Amino acid sequence: MLLKDIANKLGAKLVGDGEIDIADVANLKTAQANEISFLSDPKYRSVLSESNAGAVIVKEVDVEHVKSQALVMDNPYVGFAKVAQLLDTTPAIATSIDPTAVIDPTAVIGKNVAIGAHANVQAGAVIGDNVQLGAGVVVGPKAKIGNNTKLYPNVSLYHDCVIGDNCLVQSGTVIGSDGFGYANERGEWIKIPQTGRVVIGNRVEIGACTCIDRGAIDDTIIEDNVIIDNLCQIAHNVKIGYGTAVAGQTTFAGSVTIGKYCIIGGTSVFNGHITICDGVTVSGMCMVMRSIDKPGIYSSGIPAQTNKEWRVTAARTLHINEMYHRLAALEEQVENLTKNLEK
Repeated sequence: MLLKDIANKLGAKLVGDGEIDIADVANLKTAQANEISFLSDPKYRSVLSESNAGAVIVKEVDVEHVKSQALVMDNPYVGFAKVAQLLDTTPAIATSIDPTAVIDPTAVIGKNVAIGAHANVQAGAVIGDNVQLGAGVVVGPKAKIGNNTKLYPNVSLYHDCVIGDNCLVQSGTVIGSDGFGYANERGEWIKIPQTGRVVIGNRVEIGACTCIDRGAIDDTIIEDNVIIDNLCQIAHNVKIGYGTAVAGQTTFAGSVTIGKYCIIGGTSVFNGHITICDGVTVSGMCMVMRSIDKPGIYSSGIPAQTNKEWRVTAARTLHINEMYHRLAALEEQVENLTKNLEK
């Protein structure tokens, strides 16, 4: 695209020659004359002045440090994301309905739908307009997929589950598998049929090999504008609120409710039946055992140490209860001595 056209698309102020062709995005250090980059962190300003990029997206304060063309925006990182979309060359997941795809005659298929090799769309399923289903995708009975949604190869969408418009689901993800529901009768596990659904809103993106369990009775719900990374486990009846981001390998036990605009760090674990309010940030590897009712940043866990240091820490941790009681006894003694001195 011509740089001036990119500027118009982004609503950015153009500084320099708008007639140059931009073919791709790149980082500041490696960018060439036909590529565009960005600067959002002032500590990399020295790299900016040395960059060979044909154009750089910057804030107004950094324009003087750009030796080529500049696009000026309040948030250069958002500008970079948008121009990356404009120049995206990712191939379509599917371009037509492959002859090996199996489509039940009772399924409803929208306009301009592409379905890859050996995909399977089962009875009563509803596929919206402009949907792309990759090779080996399975859409279960009466499942629904909204307009412009893309499912990469080998995604499984179980019966009755719903995905909204403009969603993206990466390969290997399973949506609507049974929740972990069992009763125990004298040592024997009795399966509880999981009769709820998974209902996913609009503009949701889900990474590869994530599992979202269907509800036990009510639905598991992922609201609009949620992003979920790879290898996450979302158990039955979990609810994730609007605009929340969940990093990789996070695990939500059953019936967890996550509020709006939360940020969940990778490999975090959430105990079942708790509620997290809006606007909470959870650091990576956090173990969340109780509900959180105030917005803020929450952390847990022990940072990495040398093995020698860790062994000492672990050994002392085993004596915490003993130390607590000794400290309480000492505090009581000090309090008694203080009272005696005051007399």
